[in-house]
Formats: sequence, structure tokens, C-alpha cells
Amino acid sequence: MVHLTKSGLKFSRRIRDDVVFDQYEPGFPSHQNAIDLLPGWTSSFPAELQLTAGSLALFADPRIAWMLERMGSLAGKRVLEIGPLEGMHTYMLDQQHAERIDAVEANQQCYLRCLVTREILGLRSAHFHLGDALKWLRERPDRYDLIVASGVLYHMSDPIDLLKLVAARSDAVFLWTHYFPDDPQEGESWQKPFSGKVVAREYNTMRIRLHERSYRRAAATASFCGGPRDRHYWMNRTDLLMLLTSSGFKSIEIMGEDRHHRYGPCFSLLARRTAS
Repeated sequence: MVHLTKSGLKFSRRIRDDVVFDQYEPGFPSHQNAIDLLPGWTSSFPAELQLTAGSLALFADPRIAWMLERMGSLAGKRVLEIGPLEGMHTYMLDQQHAERIDAVEANQQCYLRCLVTREILGLRSAHFHLGDALKWLRERPDRYDLIVASGVLYHMSDPIDLLKLVAARSDAVFLWTHYFPDDPQEGESWQKPFSGKVVAREYNTMRIRLHERSYRRAAATASFCGGPRDRHYWMNRTDLLMLLTSSGFKSIEIMGEDRHHRYGPCFSLLARRTAS
């Protein structure tokens, strides 16, 4: 295209009027568009919705189902979920008619996926918050009937601090976590990311062992959902249970322990100050 100016002819490049700017979605409005906007999904959605996301059916996670069965009704109760990932466990909690669910997520992309999940699955009582759950626990006075932290503890740079703060805010805590076994077998592949450094911490006259680990550049992938710092620590199984007991949790139930999980030993546990 040629434009006539005072200084003479000026040539400009014509902008095609049939090209949509990159920041706009040209397709028919759909939930799939929102999912595709955020690559790296871990979770799938219920099959009847016919949506494509991740591969894990966390919206029907048997670990959370077991915890809900043991806890009984959440109707009218307040729940804190630490690290909701993509909101699928939040969905399961929301189905139990909790009065309020505060779900605190530090990973920015995971937080945005949680908002998409809330819209798609119609969560009623869930409120998602972007930021550090440790600061939430330290600075807010809220008490909760239940705290859920699935896939969180083993990503922490200070797992002891998290457990102390959780114990101060609730009488019931659910954890799914990896742990360092008391009798590790030499040569197991899950041990490769560990540096071999063991930090000993004193807590309530107990000696807590923390095993240093690295993500080994995994944080560069879109699907990364680990902790905010590369250096993080796993607790010994015995030390973890001992710390919970010393914090006043007299009832500790364990489910689904897997000593041979590909990423390291793990279990689910529900810790309560009093038995059900």
C-alpha cells in the first residue's frame, strides 16, 4: 500500500484484516479453549465432560476418598488445602458441602489451572489464593476443621516448619507424601536426586533427619509442580510420625503405603488429636 505524504511517497505494509491477534481466541467459546490456554496439565476431567487435559483422574482420587470416609461429613466445616495443584482434590472436598475451602497454591500456572477447574466443575465453597501457604499459616488466625496437604511435604525446604504450623491450626491433618525410609536399599533409582547430605534438626527434644534433594532441572518443564526452591528435604518415616505424635496427634491412620513407588516410598495418613 502507498501513502502520499508531504515529503513524498511512503510505502507501508498492509495488515491483513483476516488475521486474529495472538492474544485472542478465534474458536467457538468452550472449556477446552481454557484448558489449552495453560499447557502442562497433570489432571484429567470426568470422562462425561469429554475434555482433554492431563492423564491422572485426581477428581476421583482414592486417597482423598479414603480420607473423606474416615473423616465423615464435612458439611458446615472449614477446610484448608495446601497445594491444590489443579483443583481436582478441591472438587472432591467441595462435593462434601464444606462451609468454606481455602486452597493456597504458590505455583502461578497451577493457580490459573485451579481457576479453570473451578469454572468447569462449578465449585461452590472453594476460594483459591495465590501465594505462600507458610505465610498464610503464620499470619492468619484461622482455625480449620481439616487441613489437606497432598503431595506437598516432600517438596518443602523446611518440612518441620510446615508440620508445626499445620498442627497449630487444626486438629485433623491429611497428608500424602513421599518419605525417606529408615532402612534404604542401596542402588534404588529414586535415590538419584539426593545429594547424600543429611541435616539433623532438634525439635521437642527429638532429632529429626532431613535428606537433601534436587529437582535436577525438572523445573524447566511446563508440567513442573514441585516446590519453589531447588533444594528441598525428605523426612525419615519414623521421624515424621514421631513429630506428629509429639504435636498432639494421638490418632494416626496410614493407608496405601508403597515402599516401591517409582519416585520413592510414600503413604497417605490421617492424623487427628482424638480418634474418630
